[in-house]
Amino acid sequence: MPTLICDCNKTMPLDPKVLGTALDEELKLHSTLCRREAGAFAQAVKSGEDVVVACTQERRLFLELAQEFGDAPGAPGGQRQRGGTVSPIRFVNIRETGGWSRDAKASMPKLAALLASAKLPDADPVATVTYKSAGRLLVIGALEEAERMAAAVGDVLDVTIFSRGGAGAQERRWPVVGGRIDKLAGWLGAFQLTWLADNPIDLDLCTRCNACIAACPENAIGFDYQVDLQACRSHRDCVVACEAAGAIDFARAPVAHVDAFDLVLDLRREPGFLRHAPPQGYVHLPPEKQSGPEALQALLKLRELVGEFDKPRFVAYKQKLCAHSRNEKIGCKACIDVCSAEAISSDFERQQVKVNANLCVGCGACATVCPTGAMSYAYPKATDQGRTIRTLLNTYAKAGGRQPALLLHSQERGQALVDELGRAARVGAASGVPADVIPLAVWHAANTGIDLWLTAVAQGASHVAVLTTGDEAPQYVDALREQMAVAQAVLGGLGYAGAHFSVIACRTPSDLDQELQLLGARRGAVPAVAGKFAIAQDKRATLELALDHLIERAPTKPAHIPLPAGAPFGSVEVDKDKCTLCMSCVSACPASALQDNPQAPQLRFVEKNCVQCGLCVGTCPEKAVSLLPRLSIGPERKQPRVLNETQPYGCIRCGKHFGTLKGVEAMLGRLAGHAMFQGAALERLKMCGDCRVIDIHTSPDEARITQQ
Repeated sequence: MPTLICDCNKTMPLDPKVLGTALDEELKLHSTLCRREAGAFAQAVKSGEDVVVACTQERRLFLELAQEFGDAPGAPGGQRQRGGTVSPIRFVNIRETGGWSRDAKASMPKLAALLASAKLPDADPVATVTYKSAGRLLVIGALEEAERMAAAVGDVLDVTIFSRGGAGAQERRWPVVGGRIDKLAGWLGAFQLTWLADNPIDLDLCTRCNACIAACPENAIGFDYQVDLQACRSHRDCVVACEAAGAIDFARAPVAHVDAFDLVLDLRREPGFLRHAPPQGYVHLPPEKQSGPEALQALLKLRELVGEFDKPRFVAYKQKLCAHSRNEKIGCKACIDVCSAEAISSDFERQQVKVNANLCVGCGACATVCPTGAMSYAYPKATDQGRTIRTLLNTYAKAGGRQPALLLHSQERGQALVDELGRAARVGAASGVPADVIPLAVWHAANTGIDLWLTAVAQGASHVAVLTTGDEAPQYVDALREQMAVAQAVLGGLGYAGAHFSVIACRTPSDLDQELQLLGARRGAVPAVAGKFAIAQDKRATLELALDHLIERAPTKPAHIPLPAGAPFGSVEVDKDKCTLCMSCVSACPASALQDNPQAPQLRFVEKNCVQCGLCVGTCPEKAVSLLPRLSIGPERKQPRVLNETQPYGCIRCGKHFGTLKGVEAMLGRLAGHAMFQGAALERLKMCGDCRVIDIHTSPDEARITQQ
């Protein structure tokens, strides 16, 4: 796969020898690849191999050239079709990410890493979610503003206005309804408005002749043609004035309506969806944003949302791994609490959670906080993200780089900030992205978690920073910090000095510049030998690989490392005086951390499996179980250990074991005072099931009762 590098009119001090050595490829440096040296690109395209172009500035131009020089027109998204197959032309930004930085000469290891990651194959495709929109737009708001917005999109969208007061034009150009909104729900192509037509004026019949407005002595009717029932004194002059049209009827019973729309433009001050991430197809423009660039962007966006649209099914859910509920008890609900789109809910009857893929915005926060891996990010998969991180770190080290830091940022606003910072550095207004900071774009700032972060450290990253730009839901930022606190506690307990993780909040390029310059003091120690293991799709498996590598080479190895509450690792403590070994906790444990022993009355525990979901605590009838968040270091964490045991209880008649001594004693103690368990009945509780039946039928008292 040929790689084409360009120093952009000699504005970057690129060293093709260092870059080529790291990539195992001979590179030629170009200065005007998009202009006078475009022939080199054409030659690479004609070679029949996939091409990596180290320039995103002229992406469009290169795609046009590829269409011209290729055997067939270029496919969307930077793909070129040859002989019936599609091969990608990959683009990577080395200019704003380091080539224009103040220490650009020292950035060759980072630039080599970025070039190497661009050569990786694309993520495997996943199932998609399809939206179908016919362009039925609901505009909610004051009549005048609603009609103004409708005029800008009415040529391509089928507009209906839900009037919320205000004066409108006299010409009826769009259907107008009004009343009380009870519920607005749904998503692109499938919105439902539940409302009540509870006003005396029927807007469908109203001709806007304004006779009612002129006739009303209390001025209770406005140019939105709705009656203010608080101001109305029941003169009914308006009814007389509207006799010909018959649009006003105070005796009309309110009528409930449920209407379907594909799109919603909400002009009210308070949005119809209070969640941080509203559904796709819903646009909220409060009064202060109804003019200017934001309004223009919103209207342009709505105009484009007609047709059929696909998006990846971002999240995969494995119910068998889920620790949400067992035995009608709720355990972990981290994914439900963190989801800003309210796309995840509890399905209590099925003892699981439900993911509404139509509402999911792909942030991946659910996978980040999930302790078991039941929620996993599907596009790209953890294996793909891990492969990228390993390639970046390995290539960086191969090119001679030291102490790299990863900067994880979103593909939209985060990428824009990095680009803006690079341009500022070019003119000397900023330092730019440091030579030892490797930017990595992810779909959303919240879609990486403790498994990838610890893996990155195990593979040589001295720091992992996640960039937030203010667009993220507050609970996302809180979740990132909580997960980082757990990861840092693990590394600190193992003796890896320094700070390995941080969330940096930046809204402007200058903010980002300042934070990145401070990253030099936020580096942590890493293993002497970098890990070479591959990320597994299973979260717990990846964590075990990372922990094994970090523990093996740890400066210190305490028996246990205390962790913050909510950590996905820990132990279970059992109050032996309360525990009756009923094994309710065993049946509730979703991770097989709590186990029984078929050969003896024992409660056993495998600490490696425990996800600290709390289902055992909620299930235990004796309240004898509690959680202890920690990470055990020794090999015993992977072996079963006995938490509690007791003697078996034998039937007083045949001697057969049918329970535990503590369990039977507890039962006898609780039922001893009950009227139905006195004398022989109490003694039968000490028998096995078979002997109880025999004793009932052979007892003289029971036989006499049977004869009667």
